[in-house]
Amino acid sequence: MKTIRSIAALQEEIREARRRGESVGFVPTMGYFHEGHLSLMRRARRENGLVVVSLFVNSLQFGPNEDFAKYPRDLDRDAQMAEGTGVDLLFHPEAAEMYPEGFQTTVTVGELTEGLCGASRPGHFQGVATVVLKLFHIVQPDRAYFGEKDAQQLRVIRRMARDLNLGLAVVGCPIVREPDGLALSSRNIFLAPAERQAALVLYRTLQRAGELLAAGERDSTALRRELFTVLDGEPLAELDYLAIVDSDTLQPRQPLAGTILVALAVRIGKTRLIDNLTFAITN
Repeated sequence: MKTIRSIAALQEEIREARRRGESVGFVPTMGYFHEGHLSLMRRARRENGLVVVSLFVNSLQFGPNEDFAKYPRDLDRDAQMAEGTGVDLLFHPEAAEMYPEGFQTTVTVGELTEGLCGASRPGHFQGVATVVLKLFHIVQPDRAYFGEKDAQQLRVIRRMARDLNLGLAVVGCPIVREPDGLALSSRNIFLAPAERQAALVLYRTLQRAGELLAAGERDSTALRRELFTVLDGEPLAELDYLAIVDSDTLQPRQPLAGTILVALAVRIGKTRLIDNLTFAITN
């Protein structure tokens, strides 16, 4: 595996792969890898001739009071883990390489970014869309891989790729969980033992949603009320949002029908965690 810092050097490596007739799979990340990241890399490895992973903590998607400065970083650890999955190129640029002096272009995706994380993190998805579009132009992948844990992000990127005719497949990959159900996240390392236990309330809430939907609950207001009861039972959990929305449009549905996304963001201590499950309602 090669670790590359410059856009020009990365693009030369990709051109060489294209000359060999290889397809290009791309996994954009902010690093501090866990099994969720590695699952994306392994799938990219199975499906492509060349696998590129970017590791860049993108300042544009962090708000002024968020955790950009303390976001976990460990290049040596990440490089070893990426190489172990068969990654060919690890792109780790400096901020000035991605956003040179005078940079002033941003990308906005409309309605899909207004609710859920977009409502509580103004400007977040503008930062995500901007860096991802720039990376797509740099790498020119055939396929790009994203985890389904960031459900809204996945839908925003798919919409951007479709709207701008980017000509690549945006591949969503399943959430990877701990044995007790906690979704893997780089931020989990910030949880103290009691907070780690409290964080299970996210998955419990989603499981309860599945139970109620399977039992025939179709009223969104009633479902929300029951899920708030689960959340209220965990004193360390501070709810950011609980969304029960159409899986494609991210708009509320009443009564519930079709494919429904139940998504939530919860702050446990100082750590903000997200999770979601999708449910198909057939009657």
